[in-house]
Amino acid sequence: MTSQEINSFALCLTMAIAAGLVGCFAVMRRMTLAADAISHIALPGLGVALVLRINPMLGALTMLLFGAVLIWALETETRIATETITGVVFSVALAVGTLTTSGEQLIEALFGRPGALAVPELIVGVVAAIAVISFILVERNRLVIALVSPEIALTSGINVRRMNLLFLLTFALTVALGLRYLGVLLMGSLIIIPAATARHLARNLTQMLAVSVIVAVTSTMAGTYAAAVFGRQSGPCIVAVAGAIFFLSLLSAGAVKG
Repeated sequence: MTSQEINSFALCLTMAIAAGLVGCFAVMRRMTLAADAISHIALPGLGVALVLRINPMLGALTMLLFGAVLIWALETETRIATETITGVVFSVALAVGTLTTSGEQLIEALFGRPGALAVPELIVGVVAAIAVISFILVERNRLVIALVSPEIALTSGINVRRMNLLFLLTFALTVALGLRYLGVLLMGSLIIIPAATARHLARNLTQMLAVSVIVAVTSTMAGTYAAAVFGRQSGPCIVAVAGAIFFLSLLSAGAVKG
């Protein structure tokens, strides 16, 4: 393997692990549809970054973090469901992003296209992924309590509002990590599908996290390989593999129940 391939492999692996872990809590928080919409918030940031001729990933990350804070603030102040607020923000972001991005740039933004990975980008990406993984593993019990019963969380000394904000920021960061490989159209799928697969196979949270990570990593590695072999975009291949694993798991679960 060349150094570029090793760099891409390292970032792919850590990104997939982060996606698998974050996805479990997104599914438990009933963000299945909202998760995909949040990914699209990156599109205006990509467009502005291209116009300004700066790193597109920097623009995408900035917009995703801003979108996460905006969704959290609106959800906290208005008590409107996360899915509703995300849908509104997503629609506006998609319109603005389409206006600022066109042609081949739009296709790459939507579906992703792995390219040469610079060492600084690799370092930042891996560090960010490790930060996401560490946050989920360290705070998983607090996240579960905050999701299941905010009242119990408050009596336990857990700041629910702060925990919700941190989770949304973590989610946004995870989306940004995968934009190079899956694009804004499909990154949400890699976060949700492995977690959905794990939800009906696992018996507890630890198993769910482990199964979700395994499915996310397997899908990313197999999809990336298939894309290279058949000359296709990596994003659709990765999601196709994840979807295939999900449906196979349904058949397996059905066989066991039968």
